[in-house]
Amino acid sequence: QVRLVESGGGLVQPGGSLTLSCTASGLTFSAYSMGWFRQAPGEEREVVASISYNGGTSVYADTVRGRFTISRDNTKDTVFLRMNSLKPEDTAVYYCAATSTGWATRQPSQYNTWGQGTQVTVSS
Repeated sequence: QVRLVESGGGLVQPGGSLTLSCTASGLTFSAYSMGWFRQAPGEEREVVASISYNGGTSVYADTVRGRFTISRDNTKDTVFLRMNSLKPEDTAVYYCAATSTGWATRQPSQYNTWGQGTQVTVSS
């Protein structure tokens, strides 16, 4: 059974930092590209960042570029999202997802496995 389990969400003040983790099981992690998405109440799910199977390529949403960093550790079947300079508008449920395409992609339709999500709230 393929599973993605996110962790690391929580409440943080504006300007603060958080690191999300997503650990995979039931798949050959090193063959999959991974993505982070988020969904705020009343909004559509949007891409945050994606990373290729070997970590060589990453892409970001314009709204987070320069503040967020996606990375992966294929020895631990885990992908990370380091979030700095957080803003209230970053508040959302964050999901990780996996795709067998291998390359970094912003398209949600390319992903076939999703985690359950972790809440990130940025508020003073």
